[in-house]
Amino acid sequence: MNMNTITPYDMVGGEMTVARLSELFYTLMDSEPAFKGLRDLHPQDLQASRDKLFMFLSGWLGGPDLFVQQFGHPRLRARHMPFAIGTRERDQWVACMQQAMEQADIEAGLRERLLQSFSSTADFMRNQPE
Repeated sequence: MNMNTITPYDMVGGEMTVARLSELFYTLMDSEPAFKGLRDLHPQDLQASRDKLFMFLSGWLGGPDLFVQQFGHPRLRARHMPFAIGTRERDQWVACMQQAMEQADIEAGLRERLLQSFSSTADFMRNQPE
């Protein structure tokens, strides 16, 4: 890898911003009525979910691959299979992440590019017929 390559991880502001994004995401999910369906899929205590999102996003954005180091390959679809995920849950997840990115002050152009990737990944998580 070229050491001069600037990753999305670097562009968002590194570890501090990724941690803030993970915190904002779960704070919004836990407090906004619009995300109740998504919130209901999670355990009462969200700390482990926050930590895993932070570790996953770190590697997904091109930073340290913390999730893989601790848990192995993310296998996102398989890990989410026990949960009923349809278009409603997908759309709530994407909307929640969009708000979290806005509140984390991620630059608009980068936010739009990330949102496209998040949307594709969230759509891949769907496991319910529509």
